[in-house]
Amino acid sequence: MLMQTKPQSGLAFDISGLSLDIQLQILGSEKNINLFNNIPEKLLGIDTNAKTVKGEKYGVKTAILYLMPAKQSGVQLCAMASTAGCEKPCLFKAGRGAMSNVMLSRLRKTLYFNQYRELFMNQLHNELIRERAKAKRKGYKLIVRLNGTSDIRFENIAVSGYANIMQAVPDIQFYDYTKLANRKNVPANYDLTFSYSGVPAYAPYVAKAVAKGDRIAVVFRNRAIVDAMLANGETFLGLPIVDGDNSDIRHLEPKGVIVALYAKGPARKDQSGFVVG
Repeated sequence: MLMQTKPQSGLAFDISGLSLDIQLQILGSEKNINLFNNIPEKLLGIDTNAKTVKGEKYGVKTAILYLMPAKQSGVQLCAMASTAGCEKPCLFKAGRGAMSNVMLSRLRKTLYFNQYRELFMNQLHNELIRERAKAKRKGYKLIVRLNGTSDIRFENIAVSGYANIMQAVPDIQFYDYTKLANRKNVPANYDLTFSYSGVPAYAPYVAKAVAKGDRIAVVFRNRAIVDAMLANGETFLGLPIVDGDNSDIRHLEPKGVIVALYAKGPARKDQSGFVVG
């Protein structure tokens, strides 16, 4: 049992901050009740998408932590989501009504992170040690993205007597995309790529990232736009452009460049300013 006093729902996690339809979905299924009455056995996904699998040809295995983005768990995990206008076109599509099993799994991990932070971080630490050893046995190096669908300042979260998880496992390379332009005290083994949005309210943060010489990821409308810009040697925001679709290994790329990505799925129709072109 996780709590000495269980929430009124009778579950191990407090779900009162969730929308009513999601609460009903959880409480209306014996399978879901059991799911939310136990902690996750595994937090990280290893090479679970087509982009990160491309890292294998470079001798890399990629572990990603997927949580619920923005306020979908009842707690805001993407501080700039509203300002940057990226909450609606987020690659993670929760939608309305019934959640998929994948979404429910991510929701449970997020409640675990929010409500049992110390247990969560200790489990993450242990899991990273196991995955590092597993990757090494297979001849790969492990890299880790903690914000697969969130934007948390993990450099400020302590674990097992260390200032942060990066300090706890200094031989592992961590990386993330972020819309937070003012992150400080970032460990040497934690590489950050600033994430662009063309929303006017977000322009001062983009300007700050450019001035700092950050690497900046930009999502363009389609692959054709990216190919044309690369072929013509074009720039964006006055910065040179590199192809970001070859892999997700961002930390090997130089700073002060535009990492060109292209929209996939529903994001191709986004008109918020998050997608360019």
